[in-house]
Amino acid sequence: MTKPRQTGPSTASIWVALGAVYFFWGTTYLGIETVNQTIPTALGASMRFLVAGSAMYLLSRRRTHERPTRIQWRSAAIIGCLLLLGGNTVVAWSERTVPTGTVSLIIALVPLWLALFDRVLLRSAPLGWRVVVGLVMGFAGAALLVGGSATADSIALSGLLLAVGASLSWACGSLYARKAPLPQHALMASSMQQLAGGVAIFVVAVATGELGRFHPSQVSRASWLALLYLIVFGSGVAFSAYLWLLRNARTSLVSTYAYVNPVVAVSLGWLILNEAVTPRVFVAGGIILVSVALIVSAGGARREDAGDPAAGELLPDGASDAREQGRPEIEPEVGLQRGGGAQERGLAQDGRGELQPDRESG
Repeated sequence: MTKPRQTGPSTASIWVALGAVYFFWGTTYLGIETVNQTIPTALGASMRFLVAGSAMYLLSRRRTHERPTRIQWRSAAIIGCLLLLGGNTVVAWSERTVPTGTVSLIIALVPLWLALFDRVLLRSAPLGWRVVVGLVMGFAGAALLVGGSATADSIALSGLLLAVGASLSWACGSLYARKAPLPQHALMASSMQQLAGGVAIFVVAVATGELGRFHPSQVSRASWLALLYLIVFGSGVAFSAYLWLLRNARTSLVSTYAYVNPVVAVSLGWLILNEAVTPRVFVAGGIILVSVALIVSAGGARREDAGDPAAGELLPDGASDAREQGRPEIEPEVGLQRGGGAQERGLAQDGRGELQPDRESG
């Protein structure tokens, strides 16, 4: 029997996308801080994602003529709420009381949450010594950063805890996005998630009275330019690249953005905002970044056994690592769960014995 030819993106394209996430997301902490100066937090975030999502949706519909299904919109709404409302917007709130560099170091916890959920709760791969040591070091560094910063540097503990919650929400959304039923075209999927997340954030902005506190004439030029930068590069380029990477590259490799972004964010915060980098922040941040490096140090770039990324046919990241390294794969105990409905199709089983969502036409 002829072995089926492997298809998928090139290693070069993966690294180009990863480079965009490295740089542009590292700069978004400064952009969010600048927007926060004269634009209410949730309202600014909703404007960012609604504008970016609308432009990308119109462009993708024109190029692909793809019509998303109800199930795909539901998946996009879940991902949008977890990544953009629970993740990005909560980060913006935390930056009102916490320096951008410190927030970026806390968000570096995302790979630790991913490893904890993927290998401990889902048991998709055995726990190696690097993961165990990395988890212990990472959470110890986070405790040092959060506890020490709140007491010694007079930083609001509530802001620090908001950043920790944002990292947790982002990790949950990232895990769900790996195998969620989404449109085949990456730009379409990204636009739907930003539209759904933008609507959810706008509802929060209205509920918290931010519309009444928004006066366009009082918004500074710097805030408008920062918002434009976030729309084009933070959402249009980096967020789309991140979602594409989740479907085409190892989660462990994608997670490396979490220890590159803080380097960019801390440097810009020190250079432009005159944020102090205290010894405690330096030590705690170093511990977190080393722990993340331990967790993501193994594995290559492309998901060689990822199936059809557009259809969501992805193995758990730990299983992918196990196959390439010649270890026996361990099936996750928690399967793919989908809600019932008359419009939903059944689940198709592929040759590997994994359950995959059927594509829907229309």
